[in-house]
Amino acid sequence: MGQKVWPTGFRVGVTENWRSRWYARKNEFGDYLVEDQKIRRHIRDKRDLKGAGIPVVEIEREREEVTIIVKTARPGLVIGRQGKQAEELKAELEALTKRRVNLTIVEVPTPELEAQFVAEQVAEQLKRRGAFRRVLKMTMKTSVQKGAKGIKIAVGGRLAGSEMARRVIMSEGKIPLQTLQADISFGMAEAHTTYGSIGVKVWIYRGLYSERKEQTYGAHAKKG
Repeated sequence: MGQKVWPTGFRVGVTENWRSRWYARKNEFGDYLVEDQKIRRHIRDKRDLKGAGIPVVEIEREREEVTIIVKTARPGLVIGRQGKQAEELKAELEALTKRRVNLTIVEVPTPELEAQFVAEQVAEQLKRRGAFRRVLKMTMKTSVQKGAKGIKIAVGGRLAGSEMARRVIMSEGKIPLQTLQADISFGMAEAHTTYGSIGVKVWIYRGLYSERKEQTYGAHAKKG
């Protein structure tokens, strides 16, 4: 019987790096883990950052200092005019962690290849009552045009206001989930509509790690 495995977690330590990088004593580990979740939730739920397209937040810890790397499709929105938005975010994170925070904002060159960004875009369009089949087809077409070798999108819920919930899966290209050398980006989002919540899952295959060129996320837009 097939088992569902988180694609990123399946590859961590083999081809993917940890998104939280720190060492903690046994009695501190749980607190740090919960704090990491609070940091990520605070950044993604912050009203001023809605639409910034933040697929990944990486966290590094050194004694009383926390380095937070925010990868975003729109760094200007995160930084704000004269850096005010970034300074405000940094102050909020320092209040949350009770530690000194180094905030690094990095631009994602091709957000259409980041599954979390794509999932949030699909959820936003479904929330605006877009026809789900057209939304999925257009999204897949855009990702493939940007260089994706395969993409799969699954949506579940009361689609198009139907009486019963259902699940629809659409795909294009190939998605080798069992190949550890395959660079698979995975993301999830929810669209809260008048008919209820619609779940969105996205898998994007970006090629083999051994074949893929060294990908850089551009110069750091700001350090704090």
